[in-house]
Amino acid sequence: MDRFNAMRVFTRIVELGGFARAADSLQLPRASVTILIKQLEAYLGVQLLHRTTRQVSPTLDGVAYYQRCVRLLADLEETEAVFSQDRRNPRGTLRVDMPAGVGRLILMPALPEFSARYPLIELEIGLNDRPVDLIREGVDCALRGGPVLDDRLVARPLAQMPQVTCASPGYLRQYGIPRSLEDLQGHRMVEYFSSVSGKRYGLEFVQDGLLREVELPRQVSVNSADGYLAACEAGYGLVQAPYYHAAHSLQAGALQEVLQAYAPPPLPLTALYPPQRQLSTRVRAFVDWLVELFARQGHCPARP
Repeated sequence: MDRFNAMRVFTRIVELGGFARAADSLQLPRASVTILIKQLEAYLGVQLLHRTTRQVSPTLDGVAYYQRCVRLLADLEETEAVFSQDRRNPRGTLRVDMPAGVGRLILMPALPEFSARYPLIELEIGLNDRPVDLIREGVDCALRGGPVLDDRLVARPLAQMPQVTCASPGYLRQYGIPRSLEDLQGHRMVEYFSSVSGKRYGLEFVQDGLLREVELPRQVSVNSADGYLAACEAGYGLVQAPYYHAAHSLQAGALQEVLQAYAPPPLPLTALYPPQRQLSTRVRAFVDWLVELFARQGHCPARP
């Protein structure tokens, strides 16, 4: 039995919550994964995993063993990288998750530069507005907008994205163009809500250096960034979005910015990764490239 390979398989089973998902993730036959875990448990003399028809979870011994495996595997990868070409040319699969708008409008156009610099890294990119559980789902790195809510993760700030308040021309013809926050009486908004936490978001404005939160009547609530802007374009009310996401609609005339003197606070964009992956050369290369990318003036569009 290759003990390091068995550790790698075991940690992935714990992170993904199942033998089949771990086998698919590591591109191994499912039978081989099952045999490896049986051999590992026999070698250690303890049961590492609870198995049911619906899920797999670590035992108390399994949790302790998982924590040690993670540290050992990270140290092994870093040690091998020091004495190999992998330090300069990292290789392997890197699993990344990010909001669909960030991926489609910012990352994807720039990504060929990263691939040219690191041709041996294979990227698996998830694009969605659902916050994934990086540890449970085996994701190496994620980009997230807004405050960091999971203190288990390492956070690397990338950018402060300017936001704008918008409405459709048709909506503004019907309800009027607000010139001040007092003018918002009688207006409506599109509400954004989290599909995970259920939290609902109103409008935020900065007035005289202070943050003011405004709640308006709504007829439509959505849980995706693209749907949020689409409802705004359809005339359902005011929205607030990062400028990069609304820029095309603003330039095309499908949306119109209002209340520029009371701009919403900028939205922080952060790279997150589990602490056990902070030594990975692949993660380090990708996050360092992200920091470099967002540091370039004008890459994340600013409001004119």
